[in-house]
Amino acid sequence: MKKTEIKLINGENAVVVEDSKIKMLKSENYNFVFDKYNGFFARFGKTQEDDGDPMIGLPEIADIEIDTACKQNCTFCYKSNNKDGEYMSLETYKNIFSKLPLSVTQVAFGITDIDSNPDMWDIFDYTRSKSVIPNVTINGSRMTSELYDRLAKTMGAVAVSVGTSYNKENSYNAIKELTDRGMKQVNIHDMICLENFDYTMQVMKDCKTDERLKNLNALVLLSLKTKGRAENRFHPLSQDKFNELCKYAIEENISIGFDSCSSHKFFKYLDSDKSLSDEYRNKMKECVEPCESSCYSSYIDVKGNYFPCSFTPGTENWKDGLDVLKCENFVDDIWNNEKTVKFRNKLIGCNRDCPLYKI
Repeated sequence: MKKTEIKLINGENAVVVEDSKIKMLKSENYNFVFDKYNGFFARFGKTQEDDGDPMIGLPEIADIEIDTACKQNCTFCYKSNNKDGEYMSLETYKNIFSKLPLSVTQVAFGITDIDSNPDMWDIFDYTRSKSVIPNVTINGSRMTSELYDRLAKTMGAVAVSVGTSYNKENSYNAIKELTDRGMKQVNIHDMICLENFDYTMQVMKDCKTDERLKNLNALVLLSLKTKGRAENRFHPLSQDKFNELCKYAIEENISIGFDSCSSHKFFKYLDSDKSLSDEYRNKMKECVEPCESSCYSSYIDVKGNYFPCSFTPGTENWKDGLDVLKCENFVDDIWNNEKTVKFRNKLIGCNRDCPLYKI
């Protein structure tokens, strides 16, 4: 195993240990284990029962946007992307990647269309060559057998978007193509809001009945953030409606997941459903990660600017990001920057519930 000593943001010594299968970070108060093959991840503090202090965490996942040109024109797109976007070159990506700390285990790639960045596959392959796992979300459009082969070979996980702006047949076919190639971590991403509640409920029923979804890993529910084209057009799902989705999924044995933005809503559901056993309720709570932005994850846009998360750009104190390309040391110049620390303190101060949007 390769061992590399690093410093945490509080000055504490840590060591990153990895081989082809496992990556671990070890220190007195902050530790994690990541399985590169199946995606298992566990973080703990002094003991395995201790969640640890998010104030001393490092980026474990980098969310990197590598293009913004999109033909989909979704009505709820929080980025307001259109066909006239731009893409990140391989050279720029390599520069950004070289700045990231060794704590990064995965890169979640922000792409639009599967063919919008000519350097996309080189970027994915480069990430793999550096023993970091690439993950991506696709919309199912313009896919070919060759593209499915490459995704299955390269990606740790693939999410396929569904929604009223997408072609559901394309999405479901994409899931079948990927799972038929042996991929275990294939998920559905469905943005939930008041306006598409019935649509989401139908997707849940499809998970039980559509043969193409029989090997789906999970239906991941992404809570609406009223930004971009979604602002003033869509409304957050009420707690009661959210509870209805959760209850149906659990009763029908449908595997579901959530973005971290939805964690507190899920906690409220667990506490409200008296039919759940205490053992089940506590087990589920252990599986839920509240917002990790600026604590354990970072977002870098197509221009190479850091923000706590992809919904932060343009919000108070984040009209502009921090230039990763010009930084000397990511932890010192970006992660420990006054703006990042201020956001981290605010997030932790509100129990890691979103400080920017009503979820």
